[in-house]
Amino acid sequence: MAGSYEAFADSPELRESLGSTQAFAQLGGPSLGGGLVAAFGAAGAMTADAISYAVSVFSISAIRTREEPPPARREGETLRSQIAEGLRFVVGHKILRRVVACTGTANLFSGMTSALAMVFLIRVLHVRPALTGLIMAVSAIGGIAGGVFAGRLAKKIGSARIIWMSMLVFSAPQAIASAAWRGWGVLLFPLGWGITEFAAMVYNVAQLSYRQSVTPPELMGRMNAAVRWVVWGTLPLGGILGGLLGTLIGVRPALWLAFIGAWAAGWFVFFSPLRHMRDVPAPSVAR
Repeated sequence: MAGSYEAFADSPELRESLGSTQAFAQLGGPSLGGGLVAAFGAAGAMTADAISYAVSVFSISAIRTREEPPPARREGETLRSQIAEGLRFVVGHKILRRVVACTGTANLFSGMTSALAMVFLIRVLHVRPALTGLIMAVSAIGGIAGGVFAGRLAKKIGSARIIWMSMLVFSAPQAIASAAWRGWGVLLFPLGWGITEFAAMVYNVAQLSYRQSVTPPELMGRMNAAVRWVVWGTLPLGGILGGLLGTLIGVRPALWLAFIGAWAAGWFVFFSPLRHMRDVPAPSVAR
């Protein structure tokens, strides 16, 4: 996926570490997949993928640390009331609702790019299937760099200011991926896609830090559930929209629209109080 604009962890350092790990997996996964398809065919590659899930299950089952049980519900509290409370908090917060609008919109267009990317590489640029994985893996280097430098950039630029800058400034050149052409021009695609991954990772760490700083501890889970319900829900819609527009107006024009739309999502957070803030408020500040 072109820069999923949402993840979760308990601290900025852990978010950066998890983000870098995710990007590293994206670096190795596509290239390995392309190599397996070339060596053993599609069926053999799918078999290897199924085995990898079994390894994951075994790894998780080997964890012996016990988690603390969740707090008991308040008397008379239902699941529906908890969901409603989380949604009310997010919608009622003048900055959080704009962050959600930005992330959800970016993910909508990210879903479009994900649906169109392989079609663009294989049918428009005529890249051999075995090399598409390598191209996507090279692009993931941007995500690794974003995870490594997110904290340092936030300190230098400002932990609040970086939220809109990552979307409107860092991600601006990403549309060059749509200008790629056959031959050496193919290199524009991983360059633009890598910029997307970098900007998404920096934005992700920054907006999560803000969300956690302004949310009371007792509402943290409900806030994250409400946010994820919205911002992850737009991803499949983007995939449908990408397929539809790719058919109606062509793959390249649809890809241009997707990259420009993901960039334009940053205006939601630019036209908010974040524009006048340098750093994220201390956790004691609720709204």
